[in-house]
Amino acid sequence: MPSAAATDLGYTPPDGGWGWAVVFSAFISIGFSYAFPKSLTIYFKEIQEYFSVSYSEIAWLSSVMLASMYAGGPVSSILVNRYGSRPVVMAGGLMVSAAMVLASFGTTIMHLYLCVGIIGGFGLAFNLQPALTIIGTYFQVKRPLANGLAMTGSPVFLSTLAPLNQFLFDSFGWRGSFLVLGSIVLNCCVAGALMRPVNKNVQPKPKTEPPRRNGAAAEEAATADASAQSANLLTDETQSESRSQGCVHKFIDLSLFRHRGFLIYLTGNVVMFFGFFAPVVFLAPYAKHQGIDEYSAAFLLSIFALADMFVRPATGLIGNTKWIRPRIQYFFSFAVSYSGVCHLLCPLAPGYVGLVVYAVFFGLAFGMVSALLFEVLMDLVGAHRFSSAVGLVTIIECGPVLLGPPISGALVDIFGEYKYMYYACGVFTLLPGIFFFIMNHYNYKILDKERRQRVAVQMTTSEEAVAIKMSQDDKTVT
Repeated sequence: MPSAAATDLGYTPPDGGWGWAVVFSAFISIGFSYAFPKSLTIYFKEIQEYFSVSYSEIAWLSSVMLASMYAGGPVSSILVNRYGSRPVVMAGGLMVSAAMVLASFGTTIMHLYLCVGIIGGFGLAFNLQPALTIIGTYFQVKRPLANGLAMTGSPVFLSTLAPLNQFLFDSFGWRGSFLVLGSIVLNCCVAGALMRPVNKNVQPKPKTEPPRRNGAAAEEAATADASAQSANLLTDETQSESRSQGCVHKFIDLSLFRHRGFLIYLTGNVVMFFGFFAPVVFLAPYAKHQGIDEYSAAFLLSIFALADMFVRPATGLIGNTKWIRPRIQYFFSFAVSYSGVCHLLCPLAPGYVGLVVYAVFFGLAFGMVSALLFEVLMDLVGAHRFSSAVGLVTIIECGPVLLGPPISGALVDIFGEYKYMYYACGVFTLLPGIFFFIMNHYNYKILDKERRQRVAVQMTTSEEAVAIKMSQDDKTVT
């Protein structure tokens, strides 16, 4: 069972250069992917009144869009593995633009589910997954920092789109606003054009020197032979696994379901996503429910996004340090647990000032989790398997992403208050954080044990090879 992420990509990632342009393009693509569904919540109250639907029914709009974005992960992975990131991102931008234009002519809530939710969600999937994948091909040493900077696109775009959407609604109504947003999202096509494939220059192997007869040379050759034998022993499992994958694994690596770290990550995330997006979706409606005016309610999203914006690159810098990088899974566990505590304390925050304080602390928690969400997955499975891993994760997570906000909206409909919704989201987030702490500790212990065993096997094989080589040299001299 593979448990550690391999770092040999077959080439040396540049860790800079054009990679920073790729990070900027991923910044735009990820920004639209995550901020777009959240920013549309500004229109929820008006659309709800226009179509005369309940809280849970209007919450399905964001849920269907986010779930489609996650469900489209495997399709996006297959297309990225086949065609690369650039054309997939450009196609995704066109899909989201067409979805918003079609939604502006909607006459029923089902029409919006289809256009904004399904078509727009799949378009966002074609923007998100390729942007995450291509960073792993350009960066290895600076990868946490690059991921943190790229993920900063979400709060930056949210802090811009939230007040912009309120302005567009006041000026053009929700139909006209959807038309304008359809043109704005075409910037994803520009971002996709910047995603040039990495130049995978494989480092040439050094030529083997002819054997010499002196003792030092013999020992040197024996050590090299031992290292080669050790490498062969260590890669036997990987090679046999690769041979057994067949046609089914050509585009999606299903062997990840035998990967211990991947299963831990997947199990915790499935529970976490039941309460991950709902607090953001209902933040502005919660403020309006307390009698706060529309612009102040929209400003809460900007405050949330501002805190989120600053903490993401900071999280990337901290995660890239020599103290955190080897045990970055613990850092992720802390971020998830901290987010759950914020939701549990939210109903205790009084008035608008209390909501501002909650928006700041929740923004910090959300930014930490988001900056680490895909970095820890890449740390577990390696950059070479990340495309398949994120595709499998997103298709499974689309269930809780789809059901989370409507379940939360149903709690609001039943009790007529938002506090029970925030309590439920806090529990759904805190429990996975505790689970991650326990299981990652267990996983790290097993990894350390396996590493010691590999070192012991390598040392034993080296000693045996040296002894055999020296014995052969003695026979030759005799």
